[in-house]
Amino acid sequence: MHKLDKVRAMRVLSLVVVDAILINAAVLGSLLLRFEFSFVNLELSGFVPNYMKLAPFYTVFTLLIFTTFRLYHSLWAYAGIDELRNICAASLTSGIGLYVISKLSGILLPRSLPVITILVMTTLVGSGRFGYRVLRRFRDASREEKQPTLLIGAGAAGSLVLRDLQNSNHSKNKVLCIIDDDPSKHGTYLLGVKVVGGREKIVEMVEKYQIKDIILAMPAASPSQKRAIIALCQKTRCRIQTLPGIYQLASGQVSIQQIRNVEVEDLLGREKVNVDETEIGEKLKDKVILVTGGGGSIGSELCRQVARKSIKKLIIFDIYENNAYDIQQELRRTCPDLDLEVCIGSVRDEKRVNAIFEKYRPDVVCHAAAHKHVPLMEDSPAEAIKNNVFGTYNVACAADKYQAENFLLISTDKAVNPTNIMGASKRICEMIIQTLSKTSKTRFAAVRFGNVLGSNGSVIPLFRKQIAAGGPVTVTHKDIIRYFMTISEAVSLVLQACVYAKEGEVFVLDMGDPVRIDDLARNMIRLSGLEPDVDIKIEYTGLRPGEKLYEELLMQDEGLDTTPNQLIFIGHFNDFDHDVLMHSLEELKEACEHHPDSMKELVKKIVPTYHPSGE
Repeated sequence: MHKLDKVRAMRVLSLVVVDAILINAAVLGSLLLRFEFSFVNLELSGFVPNYMKLAPFYTVFTLLIFTTFRLYHSLWAYAGIDELRNICAASLTSGIGLYVISKLSGILLPRSLPVITILVMTTLVGSGRFGYRVLRRFRDASREEKQPTLLIGAGAAGSLVLRDLQNSNHSKNKVLCIIDDDPSKHGTYLLGVKVVGGREKIVEMVEKYQIKDIILAMPAASPSQKRAIIALCQKTRCRIQTLPGIYQLASGQVSIQQIRNVEVEDLLGREKVNVDETEIGEKLKDKVILVTGGGGSIGSELCRQVARKSIKKLIIFDIYENNAYDIQQELRRTCPDLDLEVCIGSVRDEKRVNAIFEKYRPDVVCHAAAHKHVPLMEDSPAEAIKNNVFGTYNVACAADKYQAENFLLISTDKAVNPTNIMGASKRICEMIIQTLSKTSKTRFAAVRFGNVLGSNGSVIPLFRKQIAAGGPVTVTHKDIIRYFMTISEAVSLVLQACVYAKEGEVFVLDMGDPVRIDDLARNMIRLSGLEPDVDIKIEYTGLRPGEKLYEELLMQDEGLDTTPNQLIFIGHFNDFDHDVLMHSLEELKEACEHHPDSMKELVKKIVPTYHPSGE
């Protein structure tokens, strides 16, 4: 027998022995109570010898009842209402059994004895179990000093978290007070801890109780509510932690294992993005899906969301085998029934692209492969054009040739009035799919959105590294602003736009309110428990080549049409001549290969709104 099994068996055996003693003590104590603690009257009654005749049978019967009600399967260090209910039910059944056994055997016992025994047995057995819990809590409290903690939220999630914090051996937190905005809860106690008031009391209570940690137990709160409370918490120098979301509460999984530090994403989070999952599911049902750049930030999330639909096959196409391998292994683990193919290659390789289309005949193409880093593309503009423009052209033409149903281009807000070659290249990509849509049976569309939180090379991972290194945190300009969206919600809206696509539309996503990057940096520093410009210095380095103070989602000559989804709009564009565009692309290709110095002038000719920074 395994050592752990031996320990468990010994613990159960010890409980059985203790219970056998308590069962008989309960009956004898009930007899004594029945005779008002008069030992003389009890001895004269003759009931004790009568019971002793039944004791062996009754003890075994009650132990079986205890087993039936799982009194030997619970972890009594964490006992709660369910365990107490089982004790009461087991004692009630035992008391009824005592009455039945005495009647069937013809042995005389007081008629009130079973009722008294039920009460006494519940008290004795319950005290033994819950007494162990209390003793263990005092023992654990004396072992180590715990962090003074303020809990925000006195609801169901707060109750679950507080119980877990009080009972867990791994908890380093001691909750001293609770904050809740519900006035009816003020002055009440939750598991022995007082609800001291609403959010206006946070700073005062932190000072009063010398709080070190703040835990937000509000999984159902909206992003705006969380942001307001986190802003108050940031006035303290406490570590701020939170629960991931309401789905944990719904599945009963809320515990201290799910508590995590508040991240900047919690401050930037928007109201939940709603998409029609049924509509998307019907669109993708039994379809072969190709995702180019499937190993990247956007591409891999596209693969995850598509894989959860009832698709026929998913093809991941990427030039970087490490990323492709990572998403392949993840999907094999999470979606074992998915028909998955991973192909390595470049969208710049026309023969490779056509070979994949010929072999798999994809119905829906999500084109996410692209060079996206603005400063790097400014240093290597020809590579941006080769990969973004002609890579898109290759994939789009293959989609047309092999009659894919839908082609969806992942574009960017940097395509609007571009000041950098990356943005200009993406605008040309939009023009390519718009002109192809006029003659093709494939429904082409592009989706334009801003920065994606946590994507490769984005500002947030950079700031995290700089803060971890002790600073400085580098911001290009004090007034620079950007739009942000989480990867998952951006991809959800991309798939929803695929449903709406008909003929060359450029869909524009509502990115919410812009965020000052300087504020973002300062918030990240505060969330690390540090003070901007005191503990971590912020340096302003100046705008990088091709970088704008603010990004736009529409050009001046563009208007918007609404769609059934309030976060997705359709942009209007001036028509351009197909033949002129194709001729310009030929000139651009020649320049990339042989005359790179003239390339930017050709890009300006194709994209009149392109004005390189510094010009």
